[in-house]
Amino acid sequence: MDYRNDGLRQMHYSSAGYKSTMREYKLVVLGSGGVGKSALTVQFVQGIFVEKYDPTIEDSYRKQVEVDGQQCMLEILDTAGTEQFTAMRDLYMKNGQGFLLVYSITAQSTFNDLQDLREQILRVKDTNDVPMLLVGNKCDLEDERVVGKDQGTNLARQFNCGFLETSAKSKINVNEIFYDLVRLINKKNPEKRDKGRKKSSNCVLL
Repeated sequence: MDYRNDGLRQMHYSSAGYKSTMREYKLVVLGSGGVGKSALTVQFVQGIFVEKYDPTIEDSYRKQVEVDGQQCMLEILDTAGTEQFTAMRDLYMKNGQGFLLVYSITAQSTFNDLQDLREQILRVKDTNDVPMLLVGNKCDLEDERVVGKDQGTNLARQFNCGFLETSAKSKINVNEIFYDLVRLINKKNPEKRDKGRKKSSNCVLL
């Protein structure tokens, strides 16, 4: 069963009755293949843990949440982590408002890859001020850990961004990473209540 497409249909259907005044957020989940990007996204959107996905699939989800008393419609792009799809990333990075940079605490190479990913985001955005969060996933696999929490903390300090360790399987900090990213976007781009309302009505026409 294709959980992601099913979730996409569910969220599109349930969004039909939402008010056009709801603010939309375009979030992008990036990282190497196998780090758990899809597992985190599906756990957040649908509340289920699915262990295996086709790493070549790009998929998007929509979910309404309340963050600090504000109703938000999140559009989450779960990107492919395979190298041959890197040419498509520029478009995601250009349109995305906030980014989750995900690695697995059980694979050093996935941690090392994040430097290049961040540099690509900054290049496409042409600014150093981009809302992003460093995410060390699979923290339930402590016995298999090869990337120390201090390494994540130090890299986040270097990136000047937040950092959380997560587990899609154990539901650790899954909601928090998406909510924190919304807060970072709000901090950078406070909502202008008098303008831009009509555009958000397009969210139900997908």
